[in-house]
Amino acid sequence: MTLRVDVVTLFPHAVGDYAATSVLGRAAARDVWRLRLFDPRDGADDVHRTVDDTPFGGGAGMVLRAEPILKVLDTPDLARPVIALGPSGRVLTHDVAQELANLTGFTLLCGRYEGIDQRVIDAAVDDEISLGDFVLAGGELAALCVIEAVVRLRPGGLGNDASPHDESFSDGLLEYPQYTKPAEVRGRAVPEVLLSGDHAKIARWRRAQSLSRTLERRPDLIERRGGLSAADRALIGEFGPLGDGPGSG
Repeated sequence: MTLRVDVVTLFPHAVGDYAATSVLGRAAARDVWRLRLFDPRDGADDVHRTVDDTPFGGGAGMVLRAEPILKVLDTPDLARPVIALGPSGRVLTHDVAQELANLTGFTLLCGRYEGIDQRVIDAAVDDEISLGDFVLAGGELAALCVIEAVVRLRPGGLGNDASPHDESFSDGLLEYPQYTKPAEVRGRAVPEVLLSGDHAKIARWRRAQSLSRTLERRPDLIERRGGLSAADRALIGEFGPLGDGPGSG
């Protein structure tokens, strides 16, 4: 079934142009997903299509008005759930992306300026998602990040359905290092194990590198998994950390 993604944004071309390129564009051509764009200005009730106003209580900046957005969100066949993008939402992770990839569709609401009138969130939003503890000028980049993270997890999203299962976070770990031709670049050689043709050993080496890299760079992910198992420690011991050890070059 084709994933439906609706995006409510003041800059529909910014979202649409990127979504037509690369992975997302090819996935759309394969009917993996379908994008619809909605401009809150279409819900404005004045000749100037005004969508923002000064905040009650004073303060710098402008706030997106509730009524124009609510009119767009009243669209009968709008994809559900409606997800607002902003710093107060739950952080986008691989697990959140997988959760969304399991849906038949959803709507992303992009903020701008100082934010969206809270009454929109209270009345019409089902969920909120953040990219992390930083602030963007608007939600368009966040929407594209969510879409790409989700679409690539859908069947056919990457053209090779095995690809998403062998990447960072797919098993709660960072991905192992990757190499391609030539076998030596500026005195740095590809680990010998990758040239061995021993696919079982290569799989063990990659797992060891993934464990080592995660332990070194994201120990919180190891803790979330309940720590290293005896088998994990033995695997790291077999090959050594991050490229060191027997057969690593």
